[in-house]
Amino acid sequence: MSSNPTANGPADGERRAALVTAGAVGAAGACALAVPFVSSFAPSERARAAGAPVEFDLSGVPPGEMRTVEWRGKPVWILRRTPEMIEAVKRADGAVADPNSQRTAYPTPQYARNALRSIKPEFFIAVGICSHLGCSPVGPLAANTNAVLGADAGFLCPCHGSTFDLAGRVFRAKPAPDNLEVPPHKYLSDTTVLIGEDGTA
Repeated sequence: MSSNPTANGPADGERRAALVTAGAVGAAGACALAVPFVSSFAPSERARAAGAPVEFDLSGVPPGEMRTVEWRGKPVWILRRTPEMIEAVKRADGAVADPNSQRTAYPTPQYARNALRSIKPEFFIAVGICSHLGCSPVGPLAANTNAVLGADAGFLCPCHGSTFDLAGRVFRAKPAPDNLEVPPHKYLSDTTVLIGEDGTA
């Protein structure tokens, strides 16, 4: 029984053409979906590299705890202070070198140039880099839990022993020349802060 090789030729050709066309349309559709998805990563990466502002949800920070976010390659601390922590800052006024943030190595924004160095007393936002040689302090440490801090609560730089209170103010007679840096920031709502922009520029 012989078969005619040309009997189904046109039909097979049309079928193949239809499959190729469907495949091409499907691939184009997949690309159309993938491009926006992939490109959605690109702006954030570029923005992060350029130091774009970073939004942070404060509602996930329990009282007494701290979170760290990255801004311009720097660790930025967000400490939610308890009433006891706020009282510890007030008690440290006489022991810190620059209680009113007048030193200028790292100028403090005007809105944070107060004893608590913050817009909202509850939240302390600072760059977690020691103003001495760029080490990263540890903390927050409670009073009487660290030999260097003693009865004070705050942060300790393990490199050369600089200590800071819970408002980032350096204690007297320490190597660090200035308080911890307070980055530009502003509140977008009661639970959202924008780090890296404050609207003063």
